[in-house]
Amino acid sequence: MVAMPTSITSSALAHSHKGVVTSPHTLATEAGLEVLHKGGNAVEAAITMGACLAVTYPHFTGLGGDAFMIIADAKGGVQTLSGIGQAPQAKLELSGQLPARGPGSMLTTAATVDTWGQAHEISRQNCGGQMGWAALMEPAIQLAREGFPITPSQRFWLDFRSDELSMMPGVREHFIPGGKIPCEGEKLYQPQLAASLQSIATHGYRDFYEGQLGEKIAAGLAAAGSPLTGADLAATRARIETPLSVPYRGGELLAHRPPTQGMTTLEIMGILARFDLSRIEEGSADYYHLLVEAVKRAFLDRNSYLADPDFASVPCERLLSPAHLDAEAAKVEAGKALDWPFAYQHGDTVYLAAADRFGNAVSMLQTIYYDWGSGVSVGDTGILWHNRGAAFSLDPAHPNALAPGKRPFHTLNPGMYRVDGKPRLLYGTQGADGQPQTLAAVLTRLIDYGMDPLTALKAPRFLLGRTFSDGRDTLKLEQDAGDAIFAELTRRGHQMSPLPVQSALAGHPGAVVIDPAKGFYAAHDPRSDGIALGL
Repeated sequence: MVAMPTSITSSALAHSHKGVVTSPHTLATEAGLEVLHKGGNAVEAAITMGACLAVTYPHFTGLGGDAFMIIADAKGGVQTLSGIGQAPQAKLELSGQLPARGPGSMLTTAATVDTWGQAHEISRQNCGGQMGWAALMEPAIQLAREGFPITPSQRFWLDFRSDELSMMPGVREHFIPGGKIPCEGEKLYQPQLAASLQSIATHGYRDFYEGQLGEKIAAGLAAAGSPLTGADLAATRARIETPLSVPYRGGELLAHRPPTQGMTTLEIMGILARFDLSRIEEGSADYYHLLVEAVKRAFLDRNSYLADPDFASVPCERLLSPAHLDAEAAKVEAGKALDWPFAYQHGDTVYLAAADRFGNAVSMLQTIYYDWGSGVSVGDTGILWHNRGAAFSLDPAHPNALAPGKRPFHTLNPGMYRVDGKPRLLYGTQGADGQPQTLAAVLTRLIDYGMDPLTALKAPRFLLGRTFSDGRDTLKLEQDAGDAIFAELTRRGHQMSPLPVQSALAGHPGAVVIDPAKGFYAAHDPRSDGIALGL
């Protein structure tokens, strides 16, 4: 069960009895809080925050990407929205390796806007939603039109990719005015994006796929060299599904179905459920070793099976069965690390969440895959397109092989923890392969060790495998874990690399605790530009 402390001292931890919101950008969080203040529900607040982040966090999300939501309503219903763009219907004759950037990576449609639109319909049907669609888009339109200050995160990723900007014309055009990387705090204006958002607000969310805006997008994709067509856009739909689940400490953890790696996070936590963490000190070498080894066991299954279930057999029920989890837990050796030579998946994402006084709750992730996505903008729409198509394999025997109409493997997996059918935790993180790893640390700290959200998010984290800046297959751990921990993990066979304290590479999770007696508690990772706010 989730335990909350009796006193809170940090102003960065939001507490409220009426509702909370969290996102990685202050302006987006404030817009979501205003929705709740006006009487809107958690779904409506999440839609507004998602739209604002598409403006204010363009390096990690945008209209040209994908999105995922878990929605729990006050009646006890829960469903997932899996907004994954699909490959072109036309068969592509490609060889070699798919490019990570540029038009060759623009191989899937974008489902974020359809996810927002279908969530708005769910809000009206199941959550008592009353706010109009256009009203939810208005804060994002205003931010795009009137500008907002560049964040430290956006400046960091512009600097980080400075050597690659020649291959990212859309980034140069829209985010480096006059050819000079803007300073932190300078205002960024996006009039073309404002016009696209206004079109969606005026004509409805399907305008992005089938209306005048959809025609402009299709023309822009063609001009950029993408094989996607207007018919491909029109076929794009987020899927409404029942979530996968696994028992954990008297409750159940929920996640999206494949092709997301929600199954992987659940398998990790299912393995950890076989161990008594009350006998293991949080932050000790035993703690990190156990989490890392559970991650490895689940990643082996992920790499073997995870793909679009419309095209490949994904044995979710078997992999999450008690027998399989028992067997995997038994393979974890307390004093020895499993060798780890596997490739790392890149990806950047934003997490946001909202919970309201009516009993509705939303856990959500949005992405354009790599930071800045494909690096290519679509015509004069102001929309940067994602490069999720680069996640496909060109090996026809691979479960994630490119095929017409297929959805690619997705690292995104926002989550929810329920007890007695009621949401008690909302959680998720940026970080591609790091997402299940970060969530394992955050969830054990919240559930097993009773930390408040901010304390759980601030604690040192690890990242297994290659990263943006380190191509070695090492176990990376933030340095404040302590020299003794590094030494002991090395002794057990982990190949260790240090990360700076509060590293930007360690993910940007957010978390909401819903305590029936004490109210809502929320925080966003101090490694991000985010904030949590409560009514």
